[in-house]
Amino acid sequence: MSGWRLQLKQAPALRVDLRGITPVALAELSAAQIERLPVAYGNGRLPLAEFFTIEAGSHEGLLFEGELSRFDRIGWQMTGGQLRVDGSVGDYAGGCMTAGTLHISGHAGLLAACEMAGGTLRIDGDVGDFAASTLPGSIDGMRGGSLIVRGNAGHRLADRMRRGTVLVFGDVGDFLASRMVAGTVAVGGTAGAHVGYAMRRGSVVLSAGAGAADLAPTFVPAGAEAAVFWQLLARDLSRHGGPFEALPQRSIQRHLGDRGTGGKGELIFVG
Repeated sequence: MSGWRLQLKQAPALRVDLRGITPVALAELSAAQIERLPVAYGNGRLPLAEFFTIEAGSHEGLLFEGELSRFDRIGWQMTGGQLRVDGSVGDYAGGCMTAGTLHISGHAGLLAACEMAGGTLRIDGDVGDFAASTLPGSIDGMRGGSLIVRGNAGHRLADRMRRGTVLVFGDVGDFLASRMVAGTVAVGGTAGAHVGYAMRRGSVVLSAGAGAADLAPTFVPAGAEAAVFWQLLARDLSRHGGPFEALPQRSIQRHLGDRGTGGKGELIFVG
């Protein structure tokens, strides 16, 4: 797959929707064809060349360069390949991905990895509210793949999450893993209020310990031992380094819930 480098000319006055601009979609196109690809700009459409200088590169996949915080749906419905952004991006980054790798060196806006079903989304900075969650009006959140955030995350992270893995090296906002159905979420920093609200199943690991979250009374201490399960999970998380590196050597406290809604999920507080 040939590589393409798209360098931002200047920040647009309005928001730009980059859905359809993916490594697989551009792989067989010429530079002239890519320049003419239409993208949504405000209420109209403009060719991609209005915003980017487009040239072939020696790298694999697709590379965006520039401050793209007004560009939404980068990596939307990606089905493979490699996409890198040297800068920050707007909303819906990596939404509905099924395969491939999307790496953002800056921050991401709202609804990153929403309804993601496969692939890997790496964000070196912070991510906004509703990451790994649902699209507005939908009932199923993240369904597979991996979201790795090296900064902080906003509110409602992993809301209605059904499958996959989410790691946040920093802090997260309120309602972490609310209405979660399944999957694994690990947080290296502190969590806001109402962790696991209406959670049904799944695992939430809080590396900063029990004092990092507002534990609802509808979560009860787990009576059964889970040493073998914890070692398998901890070793898998530890390969990402940072606050997760020493997890296999640390003790845990498990709470089950949300019993208020008949849930059987678990909150794992690392000692």
